[in-house]
Amino acid sequence: MRLESRKLRLAIPNGNLQQATVDLFCKAGYNMSISSRSYHPTVDDPEIECMLVRPQEQPRYVQDGLIDAGFTGLDLIREAQANVVEVFEVQSKTAGFFTRWVLCVPGNSPIREVRDLEGKRIATELVSLTREFLEQRGVQALVEYSFGATEVKVPLLADAIMESTVTGNSLRANGLRVIDTVIESRPRLIASQKAYDDEWKRQKIEDIALMLKGALAAEGKVWLSMNVARDDLQAVLDILPALDKPTVASLSDPAWVDVTTIVEEDLVHVIAPKLKKAGAHGIVEYPLNKIID
Repeated sequence: MRLESRKLRLAIPNGNLQQATVDLFCKAGYNMSISSRSYHPTVDDPEIECMLVRPQEQPRYVQDGLIDAGFTGLDLIREAQANVVEVFEVQSKTAGFFTRWVLCVPGNSPIREVRDLEGKRIATELVSLTREFLEQRGVQALVEYSFGATEVKVPLLADAIMESTVTGNSLRANGLRVIDTVIESRPRLIASQKAYDDEWKRQKIEDIALMLKGALAAEGKVWLSMNVARDDLQAVLDILPALDKPTVASLSDPAWVDVTTIVEEDLVHVIAPKLKKAGAHGIVEYPLNKIID
């Protein structure tokens, strides 16, 4: 087998998703870094060849097999109407890993619902997705591509816009009112059908997915370890929430056990004092990078 066929071409999104994506890969165990003057991130896996590709362009490049796998949003996959394998969706609290696209109008607009957009002009970066959304609701409107600064185009240049937001604060600050949500979007690891049909590449992609899922599963969680007298064990266990069940291991002193478990990080300050009062000693908190199920 040629060396070239043992490389997986992986697209990393540049722009808003770039740093969060690199951080996720690093947490998953891939030592990835990007030089300020390079479009080819380095990674400590010789079987992965990385490149920076705009997330808007990834779906069609992956669909055409020019890239084996990519990391881009559901909104952009649907906009491109790309035929790709969606390996898994990123469920994360990390900023930048979630957005929703909404139809909005000026606060004083007479437009109150989607059907009021009949015959109106709408500006957006996701033209196909917007047209599809309107057609499904029997609404005909002029949907135009916006090259940026979409929020300022109403009411002079457009009657409404379809724009991305997380909290809606920026839209409200610009005097805009949301009338409907078109799509909620999170990033997805995607693959070309050609790559997924290749046994070696498919396994490589699934290995990457496994490690990324492990990093995401550990997000916001810590490992707690403590020593507990057997007489106090049940009182301690009654306090502990757990990912599955706490692990109880015997110590050299048969009257004592070691208890370990995984908990949400933001619960530690609540349960640690209770554990101490219940008889736990030597409570240690460890950060987690991955939980691989």
